[in-house]
Amino acid sequence: MRDRGAWPGIVVVVLLAVVFLILPHVYGNQSLLFQMMTFVVLTQGLNLLYGFTGYLPFGYVGFFGAGAYATSLLVLHTDLPVIACVIGGGIGSIVIAIILGPLLRLSGAYFSIANLAASQIMFFVVSNGNLSKITGGPYGLKIDRVYAPEASYLTMLAILLLATGLAAYFRASRFGLGLRAMTQDPVSAAMAGIDVVRQRVLVWLASAGIAGLAGGTYAWNLSVFYPDAVFTLQISVFAIVFALFGGVGTVIGPIIGAASLYLLYNGIGISFPQGFELLYGALIVLLVLFLPNGVSSLLTRRGVRVF
Repeated sequence: MRDRGAWPGIVVVVLLAVVFLILPHVYGNQSLLFQMMTFVVLTQGLNLLYGFTGYLPFGYVGFFGAGAYATSLLVLHTDLPVIACVIGGGIGSIVIAIILGPLLRLSGAYFSIANLAASQIMFFVVSNGNLSKITGGPYGLKIDRVYAPEASYLTMLAILLLATGLAAYFRASRFGLGLRAMTQDPVSAAMAGIDVVRQRVLVWLASAGIAGLAGGTYAWNLSVFYPDAVFTLQISVFAIVFALFGGVGTVIGPIIGAASLYLLYNGIGISFPQGFELLYGALIVLLVLFLPNGVSSLLTRRGVRVF
């Protein structure tokens, strides 16, 4: 709080809270707002890992799905409050991240592909018909007895504020400076006294925990879901594209990217999917060619400090 660099992050968090508390009273489709928040959370969670360590998780959806299933199983087999089950979903994803920790020894495309393979393994495990009595198999899970759209909306908002607060902390703190230093040159960073392995693991666990909490809350809001709904690779693709479009390594970039492109998807993609895919492809090509650092770099070029 004493560091002036923290104030922009606090302002962003407060604005997000105000906007998403007011929007349901202005725009009646709370389901769409919830879906938008979900993708903003996932984009921000992916930004924590990719934007500050350089590790791009193609299988990020695996943590999301693990959180959804862990939360649902806790709801079905325990008497814990739903919020405690959602927290359990986040812890479940962190446990998965600990198990997959050796993947951090890889880098570049090798890490991305291995992470993608791990998410697909989780999908095949939970959708296995032989495990129907535990995971529901291909028939999914049903937790409609705890269905509460208002409470799940507010919970997703709290997770969004948590993810954004973590991104702001990474952006303004000495810990975040260490992350950026080791992203550019891990050997030099280690020689300067930065515990590269420890910091990577902490960010990896934080990113997984955010996805797990989002997955648990998403399952709570849906109340009935199938493996395809929470393990589809489209979720990872959307989170990656949204983050790249807005600008990784920033706080507001993922928010801008996720909110704008998700609104575009709902405006065009559902009614005209072929045209949307063409537009999406063109956006990605233009992004790579002219804005490799995302649309937030347009402000940076004009001398505006992007937080």
